[in-house]
Amino acid sequence: MTGLVELEPGRIAHLILVNPPLNLVTRELLLELDAALGTLETAAPADVRVVVVTGRGDRAFSAGSDVGEFEAQRGAAGRARHELESGVATRLARLPMPTIAAIEGNALGGGLELALCCDLRIASERARLGLPEVRLAVTPGAGGTQRLPRVVGAARARELILTGRVIDAREAERIGLVHQVVPAGQALATADAVAEEIATRGPLAVREAKRLIDLALELGIDAGLAAELDASDRIFASDDMLEGAHAFFGKRDPDYHGR
Repeated sequence: MTGLVELEPGRIAHLILVNPPLNLVTRELLLELDAALGTLETAAPADVRVVVVTGRGDRAFSAGSDVGEFEAQRGAAGRARHELESGVATRLARLPMPTIAAIEGNALGGGLELALCCDLRIASERARLGLPEVRLAVTPGAGGTQRLPRVVGAARARELILTGRVIDAREAERIGLVHQVVPAGQALATADAVAEEIATRGPLAVREAKRLIDLALELGIDAGLAAELDASDRIFASDDMLEGAHAFFGKRDPDYHGR
């Protein structure tokens, strides 16, 4: 490992891209990110309740793929690299606990695709976001064409992807690409504050709620409601549910243990 990704474990874990100044998504970074995601996948609900994803420095969350690697990805020889990037993005999107992208600088191309894999996105007012791949005669390849329409709608996604236009944080907030815009230098602190709010909730319930929201994008309404009912059965059998009820009546803060 070359230290391109740092994982700081904890109730609120931090997953940091460390390839400054632009935190480019290289093959080596993807391999390290994949290993870190494997660690997070196995974390107990009480141990890791939220993951905050960010990039080192203030210039870029990630400016995307290293263009210097493009020529080596031509034809069949590039298939393994494309599968690696797509697979890592999918693994991030499927983490069982909520994820928050703290976007202090630019999130472009593969960088924005990683941010789109997160449940929430907090952007600094200095951030610029976009999928400019067509400017380089390539296509988004780590979920951008699939996740962006699900976030901002098909019409807006077509506009951004087909033009390769890069937008500022305020426009990104207006179209629903980011959830909140904060002053420069405050993206990580704000993401941590939101993460702390989530971390005080029942971790089993939060994980089930995330899973059910994801299912809502894949299933018909009847199948989704059936999945919701099954989840309620599981949650109402948990110790956390009893603790939440007892804390409510005792007018105290609950102490959840993910059981």
